[in-house]
Amino acid sequence: MRNIVYYVAASIDGFIARPGDDVSGYVGEGNGVRKYLDDLGAFDTVIMGRRTYEFGYRYGLKPGEPAYKNMKHYIFSNTLRFEKQDELVKVCKFDIQIVKDLKAETGSDIYLCGGGVFAGWLLDHQQIDLLKLKLNPLVAGEGIKLFGPSEKAYKTELLQSHQYENGLQIMTYKILY
Repeated sequence: MRNIVYYVAASIDGFIARPGDDVSGYVGEGNGVRKYLDDLGAFDTVIMGRRTYEFGYRYGLKPGEPAYKNMKHYIFSNTLRFEKQDELVKVCKFDIQIVKDLKAETGSDIYLCGGGVFAGWLLDHQQIDLLKLKLNPLVAGEGIKLFGPSEKAYKTELLQSHQYENGLQIMTYKILY
């Protein structure tokens, strides 16, 4: 069984972006960011919601293209459509059975990329196994919550913690359901 790993940057007060998807102020360089980018090479599958996928357009991603060339993409959306779609990209409806089937397939762990609402939906269905939190030395005040509108409460177990320059920390938690 593959794990779903929510590997995400967050402010100290639990926001993955400020209003308007503003990520200024989050650490964007240094050894911690390089560690994150290196870690992405271990995944062969990425899951995300529509808004996270479309966020990539700001950085040159073209509709229907994979954001990560080494991964199969499963974008969960009931509305997203592409004129042309790469074979690595699949759009799926919000169906928890699709997630369970992906976890049962052979392969590496699954990278959950961004998206507070999507992450909250997965948390509500007890599908996130690990949280790799890139904790930024920033109080955002408001924005997109780490788990969106989810109000479920779960304990976690800290498995690892590393501190990097610029005040960035990467902590790995197991979510205890």
